Amino acid sequence: MAELLKGAPVVEAINAKIIADVAVLKEKGITPTLAILRVGERADDISYEKTATKRCETVGVAIRNVIFPEDVDQATVMAAVDSLNKDDGVHGVLIFRPMPKHLDGEAVRTALDPRKDIDGITDGSLAGVFANSGQGFAPCTAQACIEILDHYGVECEGKRATIIGRSLVVGKPVAMMLMAKNATITTCHTRTKDLAKTVAAAEIVIVAAGKMETVTGDYFSPGQIVIDVGINWSDEKGKLVGDVKFDEAEPIVGAITPVPGGVGTVTTSVSISHVVEAAKKSAGIA
Repeated sequence: MAELLKGAPVVEAINAKIIADVAVLKEKGITPTLAILRVGERADDISYEKTATKRCETVGVAIRNVIFPEDVDQATVMAAVDSLNKDDGVHGVLIFRPMPKHLDGEAVRTALDPRKDIDGITDGSLAGVFANSGQGFAPCTAQACIEILDHYGVECEGKRATIIGRSLVVGKPVAMMLMAKNATITTCHTRTKDLAKTVAAAEIVIVAAGKMETVTGDYFSPGQIVIDVGINWSDEKGKLVGDVKFDEAEPIVGAITPVPGGVGTVTTSVSISHVVEAAKKSAGIA
């Protein structure tokens, strides 16, 4: 039976550090503040907003909601981003995407100041990840994978790590972050030949395939560490499942994240930690 790499202990550790850092900032008269920019009433956006709000309240981070109706015009959204960039009282900005089709979401993304880009969506933040320069912040889901590996003491140096997926949200940034830990990286995608054989040869596997339970037991080998990023609703099972077929992988591998209760639970805490880090940087606190 594999060790379950649950997200809850990781969240607890991240939150403890956030609370300590917030206390230091508030002693200096600074309240770390997150602004959430949302257009429309998408159910998943609202759900995440509620979760983030609750987490912020728990650790002492203020939250500011900037909400627009579905039919808002481009100029209004761009003006809001510009205002948030210039507002010294706002330390981090979370922009919900995708935006309605009549809006140029790419223009909105690139307009955000990388110093306030807590979810790693700007070119400046991504460049910081790829250069390992510390500029901006990594995408939260990618960093959540690393936080889990670190919390459970998984040594990455010299290990063979295979990532299924090459998105800018998870696949590409997590590959660079593992490389910064001196892992040897293989990135797989829809055109990869002998995918199962490639995955089976790895010691660490990050699965961000974007397709429900597409990675089955025949992909895995004994002792592997598996991080399943996928979150999918299965009508058949009546519950959330990952991109990995858990029931087939779990008896084989050494450790695996559950879905739910794994990467997704850590992601929100990572985003809030980025707000606090941004506040510390703006205040000149190491």
